[in-house]
Amino acid sequence: MTKLPPRAARRCHNVINPLHSLHYFSPDLGEVMGELGLKDRSAVYFATRAAAMGQVGAGAVTATFYNFSPRLVAEHVPAVWGTVFPGTVLQARLKVVDLTLRRLLGDEAVESPEMAEAARLALRAAEACRPEARPLYAAHADLPVPAEPHLAYWHAATLLREHRGDGHVQVLLRAGLDPVEALVTHTATGKGMVPRFVIASRGWHRADWEAAQERLRGRGLLDAAGELTEAGQAQRVEIEEETDRLDTAPYEHLGAADVERLTELAKGFTGTALAGGAFPDGVFGKG
Repeated sequence: MTKLPPRAARRCHNVINPLHSLHYFSPDLGEVMGELGLKDRSAVYFATRAAAMGQVGAGAVTATFYNFSPRLVAEHVPAVWGTVFPGTVLQARLKVVDLTLRRLLGDEAVESPEMAEAARLALRAAEACRPEARPLYAAHADLPVPAEPHLAYWHAATLLREHRGDGHVQVLLRAGLDPVEALVTHTATGKGMVPRFVIASRGWHRADWEAAQERLRGRGLLDAAGELTEAGQAQRVEIEEETDRLDTAPYEHLGAADVERLTELAKGFTGTALAGGAFPDGVFGKG
């Protein structure tokens, strides 16, 4: 392991993670899962992300996903497994990723030496991820690495994303932020998704959101206008820094020079995907 420049791991994560996440927003996901009998957008999301854990129930999904309403989860899980088996979902997910990456990046980039290099580096970083207390990462780490470099890179991005995400949930719990409070404060930073999208996609009601805002105001973390106070801003900074501390091992294992190279490669692929409309307009920001 080598010492990294400040925030090098976070910079790398920030350009790798979007390439993992874009399949959730891809029209290919709805089409492919629709062919399997899944039509509801939430059911598709829960099945796609939870399939690596097997035929789990609503409790496991609520616990690991953290910021989704238990009501919404229970509407679709475990019922979704009566429509499609997890193994079928995992196969379909790779098909979606292949279609999406080829559409957004083009065959030349997908089949390029740079993609193979990115896959090699990201997989090497993931070698240092640990499964303890990281259920979503651990479940995905049990899956085989796809043979095709672009799918292997996406798989590695998924491992790194879920590893960091599992650690982030631990930090949120220690910070005393419940699921809705975590969403409210993240949105208030301007780095999350807009409230209307978060509320709808996570299954909360406007009353849930407003109640969380009131609790945060009572703790001095949010002001009357819904903006973070100085204390609220400091808490979010500490949350991200503690998440960084729990997520250094993969990048230290890779080493400073290769982290920089992986960041460069990932930035190029993600930039092309974003320019190609990987994410819908109006989803991110304060709204």
